[in-house]
Amino acid sequence: MFSLHLDNMKHPSVYLLLGVSVVLLTGGTVSKVSLINTPDLQQFFSGESMSLSCVEDGQTADGCTLKRTRGGTTEDCGASGSDFGVFKGSVCVLDLLSSYTGVYWCETSAGQRSDLINITVVHKEDRAFILEIPALPVMKGSDITLHCRHKDGSTHAAYFYRNSHIIGDKSKSQKIVIHNVQQSDEGSYWCSTDISGASPQSYLRVRDPPLPPTSSNLITASTSSGSGANDTAGYRPPTPSSPVSVLHLLCHLLVISPYCVCSILLALICCSRNSGK
Repeated sequence: MFSLHLDNMKHPSVYLLLGVSVVLLTGGTVSKVSLINTPDLQQFFSGESMSLSCVEDGQTADGCTLKRTRGGTTEDCGASGSDFGVFKGSVCVLDLLSSYTGVYWCETSAGQRSDLINITVVHKEDRAFILEIPALPVMKGSDITLHCRHKDGSTHAAYFYRNSHIIGDKSKSQKIVIHNVQQSDEGSYWCSTDISGASPQSYLRVRDPPLPPTSSNLITASTSSGSGANDTAGYRPPTPSSPVSVLHLLCHLLVISPYCVCSILLALICCSRNSGK
């Protein structure tokens, strides 16, 4: 083991290596930014309201932009010349119109994105019913409840479908409760009645619960495979990845490897100076 003394560290390359090491260590952990929409629904009638906010590590994220894509155009909440929402404090509030159907997310100044959510807004003259279904991915093992809501605000007995198949007891129900949600429950859902047609379709996403950041999780991730979900309006998203992906593991390795190289070079420089070379 080498004994390093500050009075021997006068070579410019030593300071450079130390600086690189600090940057790599402090940049190795990236917090995940999340989009919170209230209420957590995918379908709305025009004239209703919804709010959006960005959260990072359980707190409101500073320097985060709320974005929307519709018709190939991306807009920022509260931007000049855009009708996309009004900020009230750190919350973006939307008075929904049918034209607000699109994909929503939040993005940090560093380019980190939250999950994308698909929002469908229908005019009451076009449809009588919408399906109340979560917009954000639901955790595996949780319970969710689906309702078929009429434009007057009441819930009606209806048939509920997933991927063209009736779910439940194949008769009309006031609601459908999916207990202990699993990956097999992912799919396109909608409801239908005998009198006023069907609701729009929305895709339910299921995710594994988040795992604590331990070394054993990284080892598990290196032996597992998966593909990240990348939702866009009108497309069925692929199977979501596990919380710790292979790409995440590679990012950690890319951070650790340069640090190890810097440490070795630092030790060699100090050793050379101590020997007078």
